[in-house]
Amino acid sequence: MSPMPVTERLRIREWHPDDVADAFAVYGTTTVTDWLVPSMPRVADLAGMRRVLQRWIAEQQELEPPQGRWAIEHRDSGEIVGGAELRLLPPHCEDVEVAWHLRPNSWGHGYATEATTALIRWAFQHEAVELFAVIDPTNDRAKATAGRLGMEWVGETTKYYDRLLGVYRIRPGDLS
Repeated sequence: MSPMPVTERLRIREWHPDDVADAFAVYGTTTVTDWLVPSMPRVADLAGMRRVLQRWIAEQQELEPPQGRWAIEHRDSGEIVGGAELRLLPPHCEDVEVAWHLRPNSWGHGYATEATTALIRWAFQHEAVELFAVIDPTNDRAKATAGRLGMEWVGETTKYYDRLLGVYRIRPGDLS
């Protein structure tokens, strides 16, 4: 497997057990997780975040690239600015979702676009043929990021979850 992506400012790396507080700054806030329900409800406390991280770390060992969940780390400060994932979407586990989740104090710096662009390229190097983002129709920030990533809006569906979501797709030929 090729190394995980590194950009000018960011590094995508595996989650570590000592990332609990940083992961909680992302997944413990409703500002982030309200957009992720039902796939990722808000984590209630540090103990719960520790359990989630332990599960993600264990699952990572069993996943075939390009699937996985990773931390997005700022290269200069070492701060975890968010998380990213490539995972199979329910219910049939046929479509691969690319997702980005940033802690609120990291919004507005271009980190989501920078990290996710690198992750998309990495996924295509690992034989992904297309990736999808499923986004709440009212999440204007995520929709704008999907546009900056070069993703094409393909419609709305309840196929993946029991709620209406916008679907965006990117294929290798869509990369500039």
